[in-house]
Amino acid sequence: MNIVLTRLDRIGDLILSTPAIASVRRSWPDAHVTLACTPHNAVVVERNPDIDDVAIAEPGDAARLLGPRFRGRTDLAIALAPRSADFALVGATRAPQRIGYTYVRRYAARLTARRYLTRLAVSEADPDLADRDESYVVRHEVDQVLALVGIAGGAAVVRDLVVPIADEDRASVAGVPAGGIAFQLAPRWLRDGSTLDSTLELIRSLRAFGLPVVAAYGSESIDLAARVRAAGVADAVVGDLAFGAWAAVYEKSALVVTVDTGATHVASATRRPTVVLFEHRYFNLNSQEWSPYGVPAACLRKPARGDSGSLARMREEIVAAVGTLLARTCVHD
Repeated sequence: MNIVLTRLDRIGDLILSTPAIASVRRSWPDAHVTLACTPHNAVVVERNPDIDDVAIAEPGDAARLLGPRFRGRTDLAIALAPRSADFALVGATRAPQRIGYTYVRRYAARLTARRYLTRLAVSEADPDLADRDESYVVRHEVDQVLALVGIAGGAAVVRDLVVPIADEDRASVAGVPAGGIAFQLAPRWLRDGSTLDSTLELIRSLRAFGLPVVAAYGSESIDLAARVRAAGVADAVVGDLAFGAWAAVYEKSALVVTVDTGATHVASATRRPTVVLFEHRYFNLNSQEWSPYGVPAACLRKPARGDSGSLARMREEIVAAVGTLLARTCVHD
């Protein structure tokens, strides 16, 4: 049996799909499982034990470039992302079973998907519906994607995120302080209810816990990292890391603070307690669908305004949440 899975979007979303990938492997242990992904998110599955083959292409070219490779040779194809590029690639396999999902009010996508898929699941996720009613319930993305395996006939359910970390990853960050607070730098710390000065003050406040504060950054936050380093508010500022090394930094930390969902999911995969700050708009949806998974966590909301009083309250909420999670972790340890 040949199975093709596709996930042509973000790193964090592919991390959240690893339980579904593991469930496919357990459900069809003798199948040949291929994952189609992009050059950007392929780092997530470099060492994934549940995949036999990885096919890489940019989203816009995936159906054209990879479709002929799978056509007539695939028994089951599942689009793990609710996106047209994934639907088109799954359709190009011409597998007897072609499964995917989309969101409840994406009516055009629901019509288009039927050109490519034999089964389409509809998720309740919708930002406007969730914002209108705070009691509106949205399943975590892990559970939405896992449901596709059940639709395909899979009987096994695996819920753990899978991001293997190698010894060489750990060795590459051996000089990073252990047991501290990993603070992920990201552009969202600088806008929409957060500012540079407030972020520097927040990092400074976190040092009151007596733990090393490690500021981690990616290529999109080089300038912010330079400002943090110049301000001297963190014990270490580390960046330009391979994906596995980034995960290893989180693994050796006591807790992660982030405003970025990709970092949130890496933290969950490394089993680290997490404080995540979501945008003010669509908080009800985002804090359910993309919350930390399977770890102690606090989901906080950015203020609607960036005035000094709102920023101060936001910092107080983050520091309080860090204190609560650290205390809880110490109790469990």
